[in-house]
Amino acid sequence: MTTGDRAALLRQALGEVRELRARLDAAERMQHEPVAVIGMACRFPGADDPAALWRLVSEGVDAISEVPAERWDVDAFYDPDPAAPGKMISRWGGFLKQVDLFDADFFGLSQREAARTDPQQRLVLEVAWEALEDAALPATRVAGTRTGVVVGACANDYHRLHASLADADAYDGAGNAMSILANRVSYLLDLRGPSITIDTACSSSLVAVHLACGLLRSGEADLALAGGVQLMLAPDSSIVFSKTQLLARDGRCKTFDARADGMVRSEGCGIVVLKRLSEALADGDPIWTVILGSAVNQDGRSNGLTAPSVLAQQEVIRRALQSAGVEPRTIGYVEAHGTGTALGDPIEIDALKAVVGAARPDGNRCAVGSVKANLGHLEAAAGVAGLIKAALVVKHGVIPPHLHLKVLNPSISLEGTPFFIATETAPWPAGPAPRRAEVSSFGLGGTNAHAVVEEPPARPEHLLVLSAATPEALSEQARRYARLLSVESAPPLGDVCHTAAVGRVHLAHRLAARAADAQEMVRRLEAVAAGAPDSAIFRGRAATRRRVAFLFTGQGAQYPGMARELYETQASFRAVLERSAELLSRALDRSLLEVLFDARAAPLLDETEYTQPALFAVEYALAGLWRSWGVEPDVVLGHSVGECVAAAVAGVFSLEEALRLVAARGRLTKELAGRGAMAAAATSERHAAEVIARSGEEVAIAAVNGPTAVTLSGRVEALEPVLAALEGEGIEAQRLRVSHAFHSGLLDPMLASFEAEASKIAYAPPRIPVVSNVTGLVAGPEIASAAYWRRQVRAPVRFFAGMQTLAETGVTAFIEVGPHPVLLGLGQVCAPGDDSLWLPSLRRGRGDWEQMLGSLARLHVLDAAPIDWRGFDRDYGRRRVRLPTYPWQRRRFWIDEPRTPQAADVRPRGADQGDGAWRDWLYTLEWRPRQPLEHGCGIRPSRAAAPADLALRLEEHCRVFGGAPGEPEIPVLAGVDDVCARFAAEAVASLGAALAPGQRIGPEDSERLGVVATHRRLFARLLEILAEDGILRRDGPSYEVVA
Repeated sequence: MTTGDRAALLRQALGEVRELRARLDAAERMQHEPVAVIGMACRFPGADDPAALWRLVSEGVDAISEVPAERWDVDAFYDPDPAAPGKMISRWGGFLKQVDLFDADFFGLSQREAARTDPQQRLVLEVAWEALEDAALPATRVAGTRTGVVVGACANDYHRLHASLADADAYDGAGNAMSILANRVSYLLDLRGPSITIDTACSSSLVAVHLACGLLRSGEADLALAGGVQLMLAPDSSIVFSKTQLLARDGRCKTFDARADGMVRSEGCGIVVLKRLSEALADGDPIWTVILGSAVNQDGRSNGLTAPSVLAQQEVIRRALQSAGVEPRTIGYVEAHGTGTALGDPIEIDALKAVVGAARPDGNRCAVGSVKANLGHLEAAAGVAGLIKAALVVKHGVIPPHLHLKVLNPSISLEGTPFFIATETAPWPAGPAPRRAEVSSFGLGGTNAHAVVEEPPARPEHLLVLSAATPEALSEQARRYARLLSVESAPPLGDVCHTAAVGRVHLAHRLAARAADAQEMVRRLEAVAAGAPDSAIFRGRAATRRRVAFLFTGQGAQYPGMARELYETQASFRAVLERSAELLSRALDRSLLEVLFDARAAPLLDETEYTQPALFAVEYALAGLWRSWGVEPDVVLGHSVGECVAAAVAGVFSLEEALRLVAARGRLTKELAGRGAMAAAATSERHAAEVIARSGEEVAIAAVNGPTAVTLSGRVEALEPVLAALEGEGIEAQRLRVSHAFHSGLLDPMLASFEAEASKIAYAPPRIPVVSNVTGLVAGPEIASAAYWRRQVRAPVRFFAGMQTLAETGVTAFIEVGPHPVLLGLGQVCAPGDDSLWLPSLRRGRGDWEQMLGSLARLHVLDAAPIDWRGFDRDYGRRRVRLPTYPWQRRRFWIDEPRTPQAADVRPRGADQGDGAWRDWLYTLEWRPRQPLEHGCGIRPSRAAAPADLALRLEEHCRVFGGAPGEPEIPVLAGVDDVCARFAAEAVASLGAALAPGQRIGPEDSERLGVVATHRRLFARLLEILAEDGILRRDGPSYEVVA
């Protein structure tokens, strides 16, 4: 075997190892992947859907009532004496209405089968359908898919009520079997994933959710419906619970109160639709909340079969937090099991204190509550009821009041803990981290479940764009939106911003305000109305569209965690990064995502083997994000490895081919023996070349970044004398923190190998102009060749010349697409321009969204580029809401002294009208249809009367004076000429043209002055009028101002 054969085998083995590692990493990520709750439906006492449940808990409603007569005769079964045989000590419960009703025709059940089917099955069918509808998933779309169903249930009252061997028929078996609760949903909807009914008593439904998450993470299901159901149709279980002293006499769960004496039984059904978070984000599904992790355990042999275990509760909470990968100090709300027993409540609080109750240095507090205080104990459906409430709490950012707490149980102490029990509504404002909550559900027989949920991924910042035809109207608009957002019933801020962006015309005077929440947005808008400065408010007046260039940053701008915020909160950005990581898995030993976001792998980010692919992936995803928002580049330019991104964005090669090229570029560079050094020097290219020539050393000019900004590259011992010579002349020179001497002769040994790799790439002509690093000019067909990319690695980066090319092609908006704005500062020196826009995408040390939204806002308020606001919100499932209408700036227009017509005022044409009467003859009233105006509000003005029509009217009326149109002796027409000249001068000046003597102006200035295309001939005619009146003097195609 030759050396080449061994090397080939080694490369093959290395590739296979990398592939296996990538698969292992993917499997591990999937095992811990968060699960999105994309649909929720419920039927609880007093609440037929999640919105009604939120109203119920947020308004502090107690949904408990006396046992309805249609269930059982409460008087016959009630006795305050717990020892009374066959009696119960409570008259109360939480009941649904009309559980006997069912839409059998919809589900295809015959009348006989429906009557023999447990109402719990019927309820699950309806609520499961509603949950799918809430997720915007038609049942036809999930039919035949690997969708799992896991339902918790523990009661079978219907069968006990109607069990009779004499009346049994074929429908009784399936109609009352507990397993069929889940199976019937799967059967009727044609769902092919696992279908399971479980019974762990009170924890059944949360255990069902835990198992459903496991199905998704293991790949056994791609979608899951999970929840629980409970109906109280007979008194039997209530009598049993009464004998075990579990029921409260007053029918209230007085959770955590000193009066706690047991629970009140309740009923209902809750179903959630679950999906892996990455897929929910990619598919644009609406997300209620995210289940970060969960755990289930058992008390084991504790101090009693039905007695709670503090140690088991601690363990299940601890394991759920570990599964979620979050710290206990980040939890802001706990939805407790909270049955309201004198023994169970203190044990639950003690378990929470042991795991989550440590003092928090930041002073953040954690609320504790239980929905059982509102609804009672739903038993098998209790866990999913708590989950739905917790989802609503983190979504709305409000802690609802906890009912029935007057005096804290003396066995409970919250002192020294972050815990508090909110007896009144408490705000839960947004912070730097997402809102997180825990949900507990403990089974009667010791099976415990705990879950950790988080608010769905969302931008931590919102952008509200408003506009008006005048500055005054814009200020009033801000006041109106501030009032809207100040009220408690205000729509969600994200929906308000979305509707303002997509549901309103964007007028000339604009503002964009950035804020994290509604309260902050109100403060911003109040500052606008008051005329106060605010760095998060961007104001401008729409002008002409600009030519846009994307500038792609080169090596050196990277840092650990770059773009993390975008990755975590923007689905489309995340999808591109994950696709890049997948494509790079065979080329890199470590996962790209691990290198970017895992602190343990952070040092690798400065190794060129990882630096170049990481920069490429982040910049390519950033470019895709800008383009999804409607911002398309007219031309692209990249610096060094940034040019690879520019070429990929321009279509020279695909993402897969580009990553292969960049990975080879980084790998081959890393393998070079001599790494070398680089330095930046504040001198010109010519002078740097002279100093290098005098030193006699092998140092290369790696980049020309400006008129007096060059980068030098070479061996360390060769670079030192050059730097010393420059410093001796007083020229600043600074060593750069790099791994290799890029763009120097030290790269020569890898060029042939790199060209061989580049020759395997499929190329195409660029669809967008690319300014070449090699020449500084717009690249020709040579860019689509391996030879070009070999040369690009070695040749100096001609950034200075490239920026001049951009300026010469009319670019005035520069967006740096990279993790930190390195090129913008250089570019402003290379292509200075007072009206140019220099916009970063990201900036180290600043929030990703803070920077991105600031740059987007500046583009919008100047109308520098079209923004696709629907694309901007495509990943977030926004809804349109009602917003304030336009604030009209009305002024009085009225004839204060109307003139009463007299018969004598009507004279024959040509009669003597007296002094001044001729003025009335110069006006005629004529109604004409008008087109929408474009001035100020996007509406077009109607066309003026044709010159011939005007001449006829003047001729007709001038007969009064015995003259004809055009005769200079008629003073009326002389006045008309003067008015026309003044109007023309004012019209041109109002556009921003300087009409000072000596200034030049011509028809070609119309675009610069903002004249729309349909009016440019009119603009040229105005200039001709000014020339005819001696204000301008024609000089070739343009004019000179003379007066």
